[in-house]
Amino acid sequence: MCDRRALIALLFALPLIGWGGLSLYYGPLPSPWRMVAAVGFTAASLAVFFLAPTWKKAAAGFAALFVLALAAFLLRAPSNSRDWQPDLALLPSASIEGDRITIHNIRNCDYRSETDFTVRHYDKTFDLNALTSVDLYLVDWGLKSVVHTMLSFGFNNRDYVAISIEARKERGEGYSTLRGFFRQYELTYVVADERDVVRLRTNYRQGETTYLYRIQGDKQLFREVFLDYFRAINRLHDRPAWYNALLSNCTSVLRGHTRPYFRKVFWDWRLLANGYADELAYEKGTLDASLPFAELKQRSVINPKARAADQDPDFSLRIREGLPGMGLRQ
Repeated sequence: MCDRRALIALLFALPLIGWGGLSLYYGPLPSPWRMVAAVGFTAASLAVFFLAPTWKKAAAGFAALFVLALAAFLLRAPSNSRDWQPDLALLPSASIEGDRITIHNIRNCDYRSETDFTVRHYDKTFDLNALTSVDLYLVDWGLKSVVHTMLSFGFNNRDYVAISIEARKERGEGYSTLRGFFRQYELTYVVADERDVVRLRTNYRQGETTYLYRIQGDKQLFREVFLDYFRAINRLHDRPAWYNALLSNCTSVLRGHTRPYFRKVFWDWRLLANGYADELAYEKGTLDASLPFAELKQRSVINPKARAADQDPDFSLRIREGLPGMGLRQ
């Protein structure tokens, strides 16, 4: 019979029981057996707390069960060889020679709708000495406090390379935040023309609001961040890694690449609620401060400009027209 100490131990174990059950449910077993494994683990975990003669034996029994579930989770290996969604099938990479970088497989899909598009890629060589700006995109799909983040690197305020950190989905697979905690998706960096990753979100997806901000900093810092991105991109090209909805997502990975900007931020709740990342950056002097933040945010919405520009080859220039802090950087 379960005593009071066993009940207390059970209360502490409940989050682990939930995690273990879900990890097995979202595991690699065929569909019927995933449910069997999840229910079996959950039932056995609860049973040990009620049937074990002492709370210590109950805790030991549960620990053994949890180690098995954890081992099954940790042994799952990421892969670059799956039947990928067409727009995520080709991985980017880069060749760096001195001050020149050649980016391979820059994506530039031709969209007719969000789901109807022709996948296109191109290679392009850039002079790192011409890297003059870094811009931050926040894409709000309605949650306000949780958004998608992207960086775009500008060369002489003319050519832009946008990088979107995403979950790499297989053909026919949708995205689920819950599944994103359980090694269901590989991590990928979409290196793209802004007419692809930006226009997709402003012109074709419904209900998304996109904000664009110019990051303040010097060219050497921009170069450091840019090269750090591509070192990671080249590693992923050879060694796949898991996406995680909390630890390895669009903002947490971006934050890792932009460490110099966060040296003065030991902790702030807006590091998790990334919908307020622009407010945090403004307070730390990373965004243009010529306007109050509320006005800056209002003027940084680019959806109308992007819809007007649409297929224009100067799409990147047109969406920046009139935005605060977008002057030419020397």
